[in-house]
Amino acid sequence: MATGTTVRWIVRTFSELCLTIGSLIVLFVVYVLFWTGVRADSAMDGELGRLQDRWSTGPVSAASPAPDDDKAQEPARPAYRDGEPFAVMYIPRFGRDWAKPVLEGTATGTLQKGLGHYARTARLGATGNFAVAGHRRTYGDPFKDFPRLRPGDPVVISDGTTWFTYRIDKRPYRTLPSDIGVIDPVPRASGYDGPGRYLTLTTCEPEWGHSHRLIAWAHLDATSPVAEGRPAALRS
Repeated sequence: MATGTTVRWIVRTFSELCLTIGSLIVLFVVYVLFWTGVRADSAMDGELGRLQDRWSTGPVSAASPAPDDDKAQEPARPAYRDGEPFAVMYIPRFGRDWAKPVLEGTATGTLQKGLGHYARTARLGATGNFAVAGHRRTYGDPFKDFPRLRPGDPVVISDGTTWFTYRIDKRPYRTLPSDIGVIDPVPRASGYDGPGRYLTLTTCEPEWGHSHRLIAWAHLDATSPVAEGRPAALRS
């Protein structure tokens, strides 16, 4: 009897432990798949609202020179503040309503509120490489459809005064997280052969992992004042 009672107790305890662990796993999956997305969507909406409020109070700065005017002096612009939004990115390939705030820095908390600008890279529209990171999954899944990017796709970014239209130059490139040359002024493996006004987008690979990175490179194709209305890439 004692042996049978002990066996039943062990089986019952093991079963209850399995149920508890299973419940915790389910709760964790719900948190990762649902709750982080809800929080991130709310945070991104808040950052977009902050930008609109800021831009409605007055102009940010003068418009940038045209992308083919390499000798033009790039205008002075306010410094980007760590963790603060300064632009909005639109990628029509990801949907007509896809719009995400771009914040300064790539800290964990920053990337939970939108896309993050690598602080050591060029400023928006400037000569060099304006590099931006975003989550593939969780926290709103901003770059969930990253592999769908194709050469010629527009990536439009606004700083409240100027529209900057970049064009993707090649399909996403897969590399290791240690390959920091992908955000150099002339990005390694990009195919660019000299200085220019480039955009680099980075995200995790595989979709639910982070062992590798996916990279997309683009060049500045056109600029226009916000006062003239949305650029053609966002009207088609």
